[in-house]
Amino acid sequence: MHVITFSELTDGMVDLVGGKAAGLAALIRLGERVPDGFCVTTAAQETGASPEAEIEAAYRQLGGGPVAVRSSATAEDLPDASFAGIQDTFLGVTGVADLLSAIEKCRHSLHTDRAVAYRDAHHIEHAAVRMAVVVQRMVDAAVAGVLFTANPVTGRRTEMIVEAAAGLGTTVVDGAADVERYVLGEPPQPGGLLTAAQLDELRAVGERLQHRLGGPQDVEWAYDRQGVLWLLQSRPLTTLFPLPPATDDPEPRVYLEFGHVQGMLRPVTPMGMSTLKSVIVAMLASLGLRVEVTDIGGRLYGDLTDLARDPSARKRLVKLMAVDFGPRAQAVMERVLADPRFAPRPGRRAGRGGAPNARTALRALIGVLRALARPAAARTRMFRAIDQLAADSAAPAELRTAADRLRFVRDQEETSPGTDDLVWPIIAGMLAATLPAHLIKGVADRDEIDTVLGGMPHNVTIEMDLALWRLTEQARAHRDLLLTTEPRELADRYRLGTLPDIGLAVFLDRYGHRAVAEVDLGVPRWAEDPAPVLAMIANYLRVTDPDQAPDRRFARAAATAEATLDRLVVRARRRRPVRGRIAGFLLRRARSLAGLREAGKFAGLYRLREMRRQLLLIGAELADGGLLARPDDIMFLNLDEAAAAVHQGADHRSTVTARRAVHERELRRRTVPVALLSDGTDLEAALPVPAATAGALRGVGAAAGAATGPARVVHDPATARLEPGEILVAPTTDPGWTPLFLTAAGLVTETGAVMAHGPTVAREYGIPAVICVPDATRLIRTGDIVTVDAAAGTVTVR
Repeated sequence: MHVITFSELTDGMVDLVGGKAAGLAALIRLGERVPDGFCVTTAAQETGASPEAEIEAAYRQLGGGPVAVRSSATAEDLPDASFAGIQDTFLGVTGVADLLSAIEKCRHSLHTDRAVAYRDAHHIEHAAVRMAVVVQRMVDAAVAGVLFTANPVTGRRTEMIVEAAAGLGTTVVDGAADVERYVLGEPPQPGGLLTAAQLDELRAVGERLQHRLGGPQDVEWAYDRQGVLWLLQSRPLTTLFPLPPATDDPEPRVYLEFGHVQGMLRPVTPMGMSTLKSVIVAMLASLGLRVEVTDIGGRLYGDLTDLARDPSARKRLVKLMAVDFGPRAQAVMERVLADPRFAPRPGRRAGRGGAPNARTALRALIGVLRALARPAAARTRMFRAIDQLAADSAAPAELRTAADRLRFVRDQEETSPGTDDLVWPIIAGMLAATLPAHLIKGVADRDEIDTVLGGMPHNVTIEMDLALWRLTEQARAHRDLLLTTEPRELADRYRLGTLPDIGLAVFLDRYGHRAVAEVDLGVPRWAEDPAPVLAMIANYLRVTDPDQAPDRRFARAAATAEATLDRLVVRARRRRPVRGRIAGFLLRRARSLAGLREAGKFAGLYRLREMRRQLLLIGAELADGGLLARPDDIMFLNLDEAAAAVHQGADHRSTVTARRAVHERELRRRTVPVALLSDGTDLEAALPVPAATAGALRGVGAAAGAATGPARVVHDPATARLEPGEILVAPTTDPGWTPLFLTAAGLVTETGAVMAHGPTVAREYGIPAVICVPDATRLIRTGDIVTVDAAAGTVTVR
C-alpha cells in the first residue's frame, strides 16, 4: 500500500504511515477538525517504488490546489523524541510536479546531518527508521500558532500557553519573528490577534486533547478567514520533567532535589533508590529534620513543604541550603519562603526526626573534641573501623539460595554503617575547616582559606587518583596500545586475560568497588567494567610535561597550603590575638582531619558492593527460571518485587522493559530541576533572569584560583578524553569523576555545593573551580578558550 487517505487511517499503523500521520489519525478518531489529506507510506520507500500515479490521483481527489507536504518518520512525535523541526516541511505546494519534488525532499530529510545527530542523541537505530510523507490541504490561515497545554519553560501543568502570528504559523514554529504570547486564564491584551472567545476555544481544545491523549500536548492550529479552528498536529510535550507523586493536599507542595549533593544528576535505578532514600533520610535526621524523600523522574527529591510552613524550621532553611545544597537551592528556597502559599502557619510544627538527645549530643561533643585533641589517633581508629566495615560487609559462605541472599540484602539495607570512630573525626574535620572563616572574617578572604585547604592529606579519593597515576607510570611501556585502542576493547582483553599486566588487577582489588554515580546500587562497579579506568589511564598517558605530573601538582598544592597557613596564622594572631590563635589551631587540625571527609562514603561502598553482588546472583537465578531476561534486570525492581519473584514466581519481565525505557530516556536528560512544585513548576526556571556580565557566565567560586585554557565539555567521564591544561566543563561531578581533575587546569559545573565531593577534591588538588553555572555545558563548547575565576565566581568565554 503506497498511498492511503486520512479516512482510511486506523490505529496501529505507525510503521506504515509514521508518527505524524498516526497523530493526525488519532485527532480524526477523536472527532477533531483536521484538514483532509493523504499519506505516502513507508512501503514506497521500502520497495524503491515511486507511486507517481497514485500520488497524482490522491492529489486530484483532494481537489488540487495548495497543500502542505510534511515528513512523517516512524521515529517521530514519540513520547520522548518529537523531532520537531528536524525533518522537512514544505507549505503552499501547488501542482503535481512540485508535489512529487517536495515528497522526495521530505524522504531525503531522513538522512540529513541534523536528523542523524538527533537520532544518535536519542539512541534511535538509523536502520530501523523509515519515512512516510503527509500531504494535507492548506488552510487559508488568518492567524495560526502553537498551543502548549503545559508551560514548556517552567513545567507548570496548570498553565497553558498560546503563541500566535498572523497568516501561516511558520514564524511561530521556526522562531523567525516576534509572536503574540498568551497565558490562558489571564486577561488578554486588547487589540491582539486572538479574541477572548478564540482563546477560550483553544483552552477547551487543550483540556480535551490532554485528557484524551494521556498527557501534555504541543498542538499546532490555525484559524481560517471564516474564523474556523483547524488542528494541524498534536504531539506529546517531550521536554517536561515528570510530575511529583499525587497527594491529597489541595495546597501546593515543594520538593528539593538531593542528588546533586552527591554530585549525581543521572537517574537512579529502582533498586538503588531505596538505599539512597535511607542514606538521605539518615543524613537529614542528623540535622534534626524529618523529610519525606520521594522518587521524581528517577531522582531523589525531599518534600520540604512542612518545614517551609513551620514558623521555627523555616528560619534555618535558607542557611541550610547555602551550606549543604548550594546557592541555586538557596535562591529557590528564598523564593518559596516569600510565596504567600508557603506562609508560616501558627501552631503548625513540622515533624522533627533525629534531633540529638542530651546523651547523643554529649557523645558527639566528646567524639569531636577527642579527634581535635589527637588527630593522628583519630585517623588510626577511623581506618581500622573502615577495614572492619569492609570485613563485616562480606556475605557469609553459607548463602546458597536466592531466598538466603535476599534476606542478607534486606539485613544490609537496614544496617547503618556509621560508627563513632568513623563519624566524629569527619565532623571534627568539617568544623575545623568551616569555623576559621567566621573567626577571622576581614583578616582572611575565602580564597585564602580555600588555598589553605588545598593539597589535603588523608583523602581516600585523592589517594585513589594518585594510585592510578602510579599505575599509569608503570604502564608507559604499553603507551601505544593503551592510547590507540578503545577502552571497551581493552576491558574485554583484560577480562579475557590478554591485556599486558600493567597492575590493573592490584588497583581494582583496592578501588574496584568505586564507579561514577557509585551511590546507586544499580550501577556497575569498576571491578565489573574497568573501561572507565582504562579511559582515565589514557588521559594520564597524554601528560608529557614532568612539571604537570599529577603527583607534582598535588605536592605543589600542599606546599602552597602550608606556606599560606603559616603567613595567615601570623597575621591573624597579630590582628586578633585570641581568635587568630583559635583559627590557626583549627586550620592545622583541618589539614589533619578534613581530608577524611571522603572516607565515610568510601566505607559505605563496601556494603553496596556486596549487596549488588548478591542481587546479581539472585537475578541470574531468576533469569535461568525465565522470570527475568538477564541478571542485571533485577536492578529495575525493588526489594519487595524481587521477593515476589523469588518466593512466588512473579514474572517481572514486562515491568523491567518499561522501566528500562524510562530510565534510558531520563539518562538523556541534560537538566534536572533543583526544586519543583506539585504542579510541575520548575522553581528555578520561574525566577527572574539575573543581569549577566558581557561574555561572562556567573556561578559560585568553590576552589581558589584562576585559570585560562581550552574547554572540554564532558557528559560521560567513562569515555572522556581530557588533554592536560584543558578546563573540564561538566553537568556535575562525584568521586568517580575526580581522576579527570589530575590533568585539568580548572573545573566548571552546572550544579553542586561548596562542600560537595567535586569542589572539595578540586580544592585539594589546587585547581580553580566555579560551580552552579546554569547551562554551562550548553553555552560553552569544546575548544572555546575560557577563563575560570573563582574569586569573582565567573567563567568568561573568549
